[in-house]
Amino acid sequence: MSKPSGTLAWKPDWPQAKANWIRFWNRQGLVIALHPRRRTPIAPLPEPPAPVNLELYWLDLAYRSARTEYDMATHAFLAEGIPIFNTNIGPGSLGLFLGAGGHFAETTVWYSPCIDDPDTYGSIRFEPEGNVWLDRHMALIETGLARAAGRYLVGIPDLIEGLDTLAALRGDMALLYDLKERPGWVRERLAEINQAYFQVFDLMYDRVKDADGGNVFAAFRIWGPGKTAKLQCDISANISARMFRTFVAPFLAEQCAWLDYSLYHLDGTTALQHVEPLLEIPRLNAIECGGSPEWYDLYRRILKGGKGVQAVGVELDEVIPLLDAVGPAGMCILTSGAYDEAEAERLLTALEPYR
Repeated sequence: MSKPSGTLAWKPDWPQAKANWIRFWNRQGLVIALHPRRRTPIAPLPEPPAPVNLELYWLDLAYRSARTEYDMATHAFLAEGIPIFNTNIGPGSLGLFLGAGGHFAETTVWYSPCIDDPDTYGSIRFEPEGNVWLDRHMALIETGLARAAGRYLVGIPDLIEGLDTLAALRGDMALLYDLKERPGWVRERLAEINQAYFQVFDLMYDRVKDADGGNVFAAFRIWGPGKTAKLQCDISANISARMFRTFVAPFLAEQCAWLDYSLYHLDGTTALQHVEPLLEIPRLNAIECGGSPEWYDLYRRILKGGKGVQAVGVELDEVIPLLDAVGPAGMCILTSGAYDEAEAERLLTALEPYR
């Protein structure tokens, strides 16, 4: 097992990047992930041919390894960018582990519900033995660990939790009716899903954690020096702030208290009504949202509320105006677009006064 704590071969400045991540979690500094195309690949790896079907695309360990390593070898990881072995098999793996069906598409995995009759289904339990989807994910994690050899980190996949996972098990529309018709049943299942989430996370964390006790979480590419994860509730776009406080916030608060570092994914404008309940969760560290100038006031509101901000999809020429508008302390920026090392290096020079 590879558990690097110092330099990574494909990111020699990893010790400094880790220090900057810690400052971000403490809302004392800026992190920015830059992933330009390399002038020369760091390793002479061939681009793997596309598999003949979607099942191989998602599940073939040889292809997944070759694809991920080729992508990493052809891109630099500057500033706080992290070379991560991709272990995602769609968004929402926890639902698969708990019984939802999985259906492959080119860019995602879709889920089919397994709870037809809530009155007879019983409790939700995580059963690791004979769990085919868990075995597939763990095989991918073990493959990454075996191949890493101090070059990169292996991430925890995008598990997803809470009401979104219950929606995967029950179906979106049926669950929205359940919130009104059987609220006690929903809360019982959410408590069970939280326990399953903790079990699954520990299982994966124990394999991928580094010598500092930290981990990278593949979705939104974050690292922290302890149990670190992205959390979310996309279905909350369909419920009121009052219902959010009833069905989301208590279970989210439990997740944040259990984790060491947490980032909440705020999904679009219809979720803005939930910012205040999110700011009320003491152990939530940061909130992720879109990366355009229209969100500057939201960034200020979140920062004032004592949380960090992750801005995603920020173009290179938008970075400095963003920092001038809201300041660097407590900001995490994920850049977007295709750019080369020279463009990234020019931005790094311009960022020096903000460090």
